[in-house]
Amino acid sequence: MGFYGQDMTAVLISAGKSYLPAGYPMPEFTIERVREKTFPEFLYLLDCLAGYERIDPPDEGARLRLKDDIFFDPPKFEGYIGRLDDKPVGFVTFYFTYSTFLARPTLFVEDLFMLEQYRRQGLGKRLFDFCRNEARVHGCGRMDWMVLTWNKPSIHFYEKIGATRLGWYTYRLEREQL
Repeated sequence: MGFYGQDMTAVLISAGKSYLPAGYPMPEFTIERVREKTFPEFLYLLDCLAGYERIDPPDEGARLRLKDDIFFDPPKFEGYIGRLDDKPVGFVTFYFTYSTFLARPTLFVEDLFMLEQYRRQGLGKRLFDFCRNEARVHGCGRMDWMVLTWNKPSIHFYEKIGATRLGWYTYRLEREQL
């Protein structure tokens, strides 16, 4: 429970406007890299994403691999937590691939998630813009991600910012098929 209470903050901030009574400070949104001490918060948010996507959360073995991989040198993926004041309210994970046609790296967003009560306030866009900036800093030629076909709010957001839906099919081989 944050300073304003879990639900009050979401109600009192909308589209970057403050509806707090005079004298109350505006909650600060920050983005910080996942660290050892914040890793449990990252796992909590990942479990919330699994619930939203209607899939099983990572099992204990996967959790251990995630911890090894995010703190590997160099990390196999990067993870960042979005905080409203000090409360974790969302996260993003990404890694870099390579485009042989552009001869530049590609930033691939694996997960971007906001807790439900903090959506539609511009905070997810700030996480997304953070990724855009990381792509620019790393000299990427593009940024890619996937979205579930039923996730209409995200599809609308991505199309609103000018992202292009590609005409590619996604294929997968599960581990036992490798």
